[in-house]
Amino acid sequence: MNLILGRKPVLDALKSNTPIDRLMIAQNSHGEVVDEIIKIARQKNIPYRMSPADQISKTAQGQNSQGVIAFIGTKEFSDISALFDVAKAKNEQPFFLIFDEIEDVHNLGALIRTAVCTGAHGGIIPKHHNAPVNDTVVKTSAGASLQFPMARVTNIAQTIDELKENGVWIVGTEMTAPKNFTEIDYSVPVALVIGNEGKGIRRLVKDKCDFLVKIPMKGDFESLNASVAGAIVMYEVLRKRNFK
Repeated sequence: MNLILGRKPVLDALKSNTPIDRLMIAQNSHGEVVDEIIKIARQKNIPYRMSPADQISKTAQGQNSQGVIAFIGTKEFSDISALFDVAKAKNEQPFFLIFDEIEDVHNLGALIRTAVCTGAHGGIIPKHHNAPVNDTVVKTSAGASLQFPMARVTNIAQTIDELKENGVWIVGTEMTAPKNFTEIDYSVPVALVIGNEGKGIRRLVKDKCDFLVKIPMKGDFESLNASVAGAIVMYEVLRKRNFK
């Protein structure tokens, strides 16, 4: 089972209806947040146990849990059609994220959290060469990764072809692209490709993008952090759609 560690992440998970099997709370834990966690756990009939601090530390495997641990099931992945169903149920044009070999679990968690905040309907990750959706991703995303629909596919390039057949436009980020990220019409069905932290989007995947966009930059850095770049473009999608 995966774990969520920390008072705020556990509280966020409880409030977002994350499926939590049980809680462990250190016997010496006090404060408003702990009280609220216990209150919500009682309301939702989620079992919790007040445990010795050393048992909490052993379960957390040395990580800082702030005396609170939530036990959750493993991430369940959907298929591509289920992602379309999410958009259809909300009567919205599909908005997906494609994670092209994101290796850092913190980046993946941050991207998923932003995706949820900007109204994305689902994410697509490859089965290989990608960060796992583990407890670190859950914590970094404040539990959002458990609620965010995701499809795990064997071949990203083939999946892009499938998306295109269903009317989805593919947008990738590239620092040498001719268009700024603000020049695209995101009100249509769209999938945003976020590339690897070091190598960016793979060539085959890049060639299948309908649009490549850049984020203007000043300073001496060649590129932004993957999660930051992704967040900037995701919020542009939200802005354009709200404006429409």
